[in-house]
Amino acid sequence: MGHTTTKKRIAILGGGPSGLFMYKRLVEASQPDFDISIFERKGYLGSGMPYSLEGANDEHITNVSDNEIPVIFNSIHDWVKMAPEEILNRFHINSNNFNEYKVLPRLFFGEYLSAQFELLRHRAAQRAIATVVYLNTSVTDIVDDPEKNRVKVTTDTAKVFDFDCVIVCTGHNWPKKFEGKIPGYFDSPYPPKKLKLHLNNAVGIKGSSLTAIDAIRTLARENGTFREHNGRYFYDLAPESAGFSIVMHSRNGLLPAVRFHLEDSHLGKDATLSKEEIKKHISGNGGFIALDFIFEKNFKAMFPEKDPDFYERIKDMSLEAFVNSMMNSREKMDPFELFKLEYAEAEKSIQRKESIYWKEVLAVLSFAMNYPAKYLSAEDMQRLQNVLMPLISVVIAFVPQSSCRDLMALHDAGLLNMVTVDDDSTVEPNPEGGAIYSYIDNAGVAQKVSFDLFVDCVGQPHLSYADFPFKSLIESHTVSPALLQYKSASVGQSDMKSGNKLVEKGHNNYYLKVPGITINDNFQVINATGEHSERIYMMAVPYIGGYNPDYSGIDFCEAASETVAKAIMQPKES
Repeated sequence: MGHTTTKKRIAILGGGPSGLFMYKRLVEASQPDFDISIFERKGYLGSGMPYSLEGANDEHITNVSDNEIPVIFNSIHDWVKMAPEEILNRFHINSNNFNEYKVLPRLFFGEYLSAQFELLRHRAAQRAIATVVYLNTSVTDIVDDPEKNRVKVTTDTAKVFDFDCVIVCTGHNWPKKFEGKIPGYFDSPYPPKKLKLHLNNAVGIKGSSLTAIDAIRTLARENGTFREHNGRYFYDLAPESAGFSIVMHSRNGLLPAVRFHLEDSHLGKDATLSKEEIKKHISGNGGFIALDFIFEKNFKAMFPEKDPDFYERIKDMSLEAFVNSMMNSREKMDPFELFKLEYAEAEKSIQRKESIYWKEVLAVLSFAMNYPAKYLSAEDMQRLQNVLMPLISVVIAFVPQSSCRDLMALHDAGLLNMVTVDDDSTVEPNPEGGAIYSYIDNAGVAQKVSFDLFVDCVGQPHLSYADFPFKSLIESHTVSPALLQYKSASVGQSDMKSGNKLVEKGHNNYYLKVPGITINDNFQVINATGEHSERIYMMAVPYIGGYNPDYSGIDFCEAASETVAKAIMQPKES
């Protein structure tokens, strides 16, 4: 009699970029002894939120180019040669002179990602990997069954499915608190079609990141037009929108930095600390990785050869001194004057194909924080959150040039301004519509400003343990809230006494609550007793933000999917 091996049943929950990369890893596995089911809330695969109509209009563009994107099935450069003509024509893409160094319309990139899914499905069929796709299907719950070594997945269709392994790739989540209840109040700018509004009033925006720029580009196009004349770029306000203007509110009073030429289009990820180096340091540092160690090894150590002058300038600086040096020089300038200077600097970088090396290395440092972040002490995590990440979030945004031109034209027209707010600033919904922004301005004067239209643009929020959507995993204690231990119990005690509500006491020590749930190095969920699940993997970025502070889009999807795939393929000890 012949012997048949039962194939492992694997579920990928979410068919956006994370699910796409996960599917790629499984399809390309050396021993594909499994069947795959993919559950997707929308009616299509690949594009996810950022690259579909849920996250973009025609005016929105990526902040990365083809040469910076990891190859999935094929590169964009190769795909445009086989892409449908109607897609190329819609986005004015010419396959004969496609430039892999230029950024792309986000919706076009979404078409590419969707096509990659279909190409991978064809390859899966060739390799006898069965793929079942459930579109327009939301997963409502996950139930772990350790005794049977199975996971049950419940959907909004009331069907229940059984799997050996589940990988959660549900992507972005923008909870609504006041939107839909308060007119003129938006909890996020997504989907952007809701901001296609003809206005005759000032718009208040919280934040100045790429998310804010998305909102600004849409609002501006609905209330005027951009034009170019004699080499200059202008914005003309529509007569019926005479009262329209936009006010951004930012704690650091800065616009994000401009996209420049990258020497290494994949940001030197191979140059980051190895897991062996990290483990060795942790074992000699009381079970923690020191933020200063990462700063020295993944930042300072990059400069002696590539930029010795910059190294001489920073070699004796502490992390705080370096950040203060970089931020102080920026905060002293008018944000739009600085933006124009950085735009000119970036233009030279691109023309000369010369990197602005310290910014490039800062991006490497940010990516390098993901793996070891869960081993930081609570003290160092607070330094990361409060000191380093504000600089990183400004510098590595890589605002595309066309977005810069829009912002500068709006500002030159007197229609876009920035207000610096204090850390205790608040936004309260106005029951009559819009919101009331309360803050202390730079002159120390208390301000309370009403906006008929308000858009929260702080970006993807890190969601708490209480926000975790699969309640059965909470009830069964299969997942646990993400915590970091204080290296010094006295510091933890002091923080708790000072009123820090994120500090809790337990096991003869103090712990800092960070966003999301606990995961291990393989993205497996961890229960309350510290045991990891062999069946459930978590790649959904809103729920692992505490342990992965820089989930930087496609790069994160590529790195995380590789780690998860290796863990799934690894033989289990009997």
